[in-house]
Amino acid sequence: MTSRRHLHRLTLAVAALPLITLLLTPAARAATIGQAAPAFELKDVGGKTVKLVDFKGKHVVLEWTNPGCPFVAKHYTTQNMQGLQKEFAAKDVVWLVVTSTAPGTSDHLAPAALSAKYKAWGASATHVLSDDSGAVGKAYGAKTTPHMFVIDPKGMLVYAGGIDDKRSTSPTDVKDAKNHVRAALDESLAGKAVSVPTAVPYGCAIKYAS
Repeated sequence: MTSRRHLHRLTLAVAALPLITLLLTPAARAATIGQAAPAFELKDVGGKTVKLVDFKGKHVVLEWTNPGCPFVAKHYTTQNMQGLQKEFAAKDVVWLVVTSTAPGTSDHLAPAALSAKYKAWGASATHVLSDDSGAVGKAYGAKTTPHMFVIDPKGMLVYAGGIDDKRSTSPTDVKDAKNHVRAALDESLAGKAVSVPTAVPYGCAIKYAS
């Protein structure tokens, strides 16, 4: 009888393992507003290793991108994204552009081509980073391009979502849009709580490796 009880307990424990594994997956630990932003280390398009911890004490913006996405093109052809990058670089904000587009997919660009594209657009990002494995994108729960995240000097995530409230590819919508990223940075830089910490991200689905 005792052996049967032990066997029954062992069976229950084994059956619970898939659930435990599920709870520990990166998706289950995706970045959460008000909590520490997931640490990461990536190579930029010039081959330099960039770590999030390198920017402790500063505001950091993460911009998930795909140059082939019309939603991304909307914000670059209108100079909207570059304008934000320049505006907040002047306020010592670090701006990291991240691509998690998997190698082998139609929109993937090698570092040199990616660098050339953003130079042609006149981007003013601190670094353009390649996340070919998709591990960092999944840790943050990045779903679209663009998908924006703002991290405060304490390393806490204070904003996650769409760049603004005009979910379209129309360049004419930019001027009338409420820019959530600008609002979040302005409030956080002023020492205030971010009044709109989340918004629905919009754009092209990220083409992850798996």
